[in-house]
Amino acid sequence: MLSVEELKIAAKTVQNENKKFFQKIKQKKPRNLDTVIQEIHEEVFAEYDCLTCANCCKTISPIIKMRDIEKIAKYLRLSTAQFIDKYLYLDEDEDYVFQSTPCPFLDNENYCMIYEHRPDACQGYPHTDTHKTLKLLNIIEKNVVVCPATYHIIENLKSRLKI
Repeated sequence: MLSVEELKIAAKTVQNENKKFFQKIKQKKPRNLDTVIQEIHEEVFAEYDCLTCANCCKTISPIIKMRDIEKIAKYLRLSTAQFIDKYLYLDEDEDYVFQSTPCPFLDNENYCMIYEHRPDACQGYPHTDTHKTLKLLNIIEKNVVVCPATYHIIENLKSRLKI
């Protein structure tokens, strides 16, 4: 797998190619997309351990929905208002996100301290093992530059998906 530094270079190199590829997927809507990307996801993650990287937790914030806020606040024994005040802010899209990166719940060994209660967006990350791939293409495209596993998934997808 690529290191985070290698990922930055590799993702930039294929950025234009990926834009065209994702546009083709959106236009053609291949029926086998979910099946193929799921197979590749399983292959890549059989070889990859997120704890060696955690770049997602170190560099971006998930969107935190109200059900996430309530769940995490309850676990931390805070009111929802206290949790929001302490950890969140509304971004330009009016979505709650963490006030800072890295994630305030990431420990120094890349473990999530609220793993069983983490936000839905974290549970689904990098969104390459879903049956909603077409709906999540914009997010997956952004994740190519953040997640080395996603980079490899998309590179494999380009060679397997004939569009």
